[in-house]
Amino acid sequence: MRANVSRVKMRAMTRRPPTPRPYHHGNLRESLMLAADELLARQGLDGLTLREVARVAGVSHAAPYHHFANLDELLAAVAARSFEVLGAALAEAAGTADPREAMLRIGDVYVAHARAQPAQFRLMFGPLLSRKDEFPALAQAARDAFMQVLQAAERYAPGEGAVVALTGWSLGHGFAHLAIDGALEDLPVPMTPGEAAVARRIHEWVLPVRNMPAGRRRAKSGS
Repeated sequence: MRANVSRVKMRAMTRRPPTPRPYHHGNLRESLMLAADELLARQGLDGLTLREVARVAGVSHAAPYHHFANLDELLAAVAARSFEVLGAALAEAAGTADPREAMLRIGDVYVAHARAQPAQFRLMFGPLLSRKDEFPALAQAARDAFMQVLQAAERYAPGEGAVVALTGWSLGHGFAHLAIDGALEDLPVPMTPGEAAVARRIHEWVLPVRNMPAGRRRAKSGS
């Protein structure tokens, strides 16, 4: 009996330690960002922690610190990548040959991006953006995305691109937030079926005004 116990103890002492879980094909940073995306989609920012991100990624709770000093750094990286995705979609829309149609498509793309990833969209324009000096990659990605709108607006209305871009962006951004917050549901006003179509109509209200000569614009605004 004692011999059997000794053999069991010996096997336990010589047993190899558990093999650490792999970092998802060796790309820890990407695994953590994907886990953060998953948690954002599931629960939003409320209660999100680096420990929870590590758990979903299947790594130790200390592993995230190999790439991110804190949760804000991770979330800034997630927001930057979302801006990069949005920027690429805006660039494709802006490449439309007709300048007016390009502006309308930019509005469509903007709203579609918000509806596809509402939690990430809120993160992109949340408090981290006001601290973008701390997160250069986020600042650059946000700027690059807006430049697509600005350049398309300048092509549409030479010399007035900044005004058109800010106007269109403000409309698209406001409409996107109304859409993802459920504020457009069951409104007591007639609306074109489909939120993207409504967004396009909103932009169409603004764009013809920019095409008018200055005198007609003043007359219209004063009527």
